[in-house]
This record gives sequence, structure tokens and C-alpha cells, in this order.
Amino acid sequence: MKFNRDFFHRFGIIFVLGILITALSVSTESFGTLSNLTNVARQVSINGILAVGVTFVLLTAGVDLSLGSVVALSGVVCATFAHPSQYPVLVPILLGIATGGLCGCFNGLLVTRGGVAPFIVTLGMMTVARGLALIFSDGKPVANMSPTLTNLAGDVAGIPIAVLCFALVALAASVFLKNFQLGRHIYAVGGNENAARVAGISVTRVKLFAYTLCGLLTGLAGVVLAARITTGQPNAGMAYELDAIAAVVIGGTSLAGGVGTILGTILGVLLIGVINNGLDLLMVSSYYQAVIKGLIIVGAVWLDRQQARS
Repeated sequence: MKFNRDFFHRFGIIFVLGILITALSVSTESFGTLSNLTNVARQVSINGILAVGVTFVLLTAGVDLSLGSVVALSGVVCATFAHPSQYPVLVPILLGIATGGLCGCFNGLLVTRGGVAPFIVTLGMMTVARGLALIFSDGKPVANMSPTLTNLAGDVAGIPIAVLCFALVALAASVFLKNFQLGRHIYAVGGNENAARVAGISVTRVKLFAYTLCGLLTGLAGVVLAARITTGQPNAGMAYELDAIAAVVIGGTSLAGGVGTILGTILGVLLIGVINNGLDLLMVSSYYQAVIKGLIIVGAVWLDRQQARS
């Protein structure tokens, strides 16, 4: 029984993903085409960057509900400084990423120094960031972006640049968590915060790093999204945090902290992306899609709780 449970925990998502891909390939003619698979990869890249970032936070037993709003704010800031001939293209990109990093750092400071629960802090940031995005953009999309920046939505050797960004972020994050001391400290803090503190690990520094990194990657996702839709949309990123957190939890990262891998996060992102694409191809109403995605999130959390008790 224990063998079966461990086997499912490690390889169950691969099994489910394989079944889902096979079923969609049989039921829809267009799913298995190169153009659609490329489209799926392009669609999951933004959620993938967000999911990698929030993996660090969840590993410390925290949470970040502000992802979608920070995506919108970062995209608006990037687009504001990305008008043709205004600044070099690197300036709006760095400003967008830095905006996300500042939001993440603020979250981390309130959690670590202020002693406020992560749920409350990031819920507040969700509202603040959305409000700031509306203020900076005057409630309207920020258009007239530099073609050099919008070209980031293009391809390199047939591979979408957004997908390359996701791949590089995921690879760097995986290497960091496995081979760097701070990465191992993240697992230690999430596994047992008191024991980590007794062992001489700076819990405050670790958590602040996790939230700041999550913010930086959220800012990157905002820049990539702005380039893709060619505008800074203050209403962009609605409910992005739900897809990202669901993907991470489905990928095996525990909400209790200390357990999880970037590979699992990637698989979770792919599963969510395939489900979204499959529902669209099957012409399932967006109303029903919301119900299905909600059930997936609840089911993922339930499985996480069951695994924690076993």
C-alpha cells in the first residue's frame, strides 16, 4: 500500500498528463498539431514563470496571492517607459522586473519583520498593486510600445522567446535549490522553522529572499505578458495566482512547506495548460471551465493534505 502511495505521489502527475494528452489527441484533430502544441507552450510560459517563483514561497510554508495584480502593475510600468525612442529597451524591462521585486520585497518584510500572516500581507498587496496599476495607467491600456520590446513575443529558431525565458528560469531555479546553500536553507525553513533557527539559519533572510525572488519573477512575467499583448493592461493577470499556485501544488509542492521540486512545478504547469487548451478545443463554456479549474484546485489541496497525513 505504501509503495503504491509513494509511486503515485512521484509519478502520478506524469501518468495523468499522458492520459490527458492521449485523450485530447483522439477526441480533437487539432490538439496534436505542431501549431497548437507551440501555442500551448507559449500560453503556459507566463504561468510557468509565476509558478517557479511561487514555488520558493510555498517551500517556506508561505503563500503569495498578489501574483496577478503584480503582473498587471509590472506590465503597466514596463509599457509606460517602452515608447519608441524614449529609452533603450533594457530600461523598461528592468523597471518592470524591479517593480515586481519591490512588491515581493515589501511582502517579505511585512511577513518577516512585521509578523503579519502571508495570506493577509499578499491579499493586501493584491489590492494595492491592482490599484497602483489603474492609477499609473489612468485606468486605460498603455499602448504605443516599442517594436523592439514587443518583438520579445516572437520566436527564435521556431521556439517562442517566452518559452525560452520559462525554460531558463526553471533550469536556474532547479540548479539553485539543489546545489546552493541558500536553496537548501529554503527547504530547511519550510520543513521545520524552529529547527532551522536552532541550526543557525537566518529564517528572516531566507523568507525575505523567497518573497523577493517571487516578486522579481512575477515582474518578468508581467514584462513578457505586456510584450505579448503589446500593451500594459491594468486589468491583466486576473486570477493568475490561482493557476500558478494550483500548478505548484499539483506538481507535488506541499502547502505546509519543505517539500517540492521545480520539475514537479513544470509538470503541474503543463497539466494546467493542457487542461485549459483542451477545454477550449472542446468548446467548453468559460463558465464550466471556471468550475472545473476550481475543482482541480480544491482536489490538489485535498491530495496535499492526504499526503501530509500519510
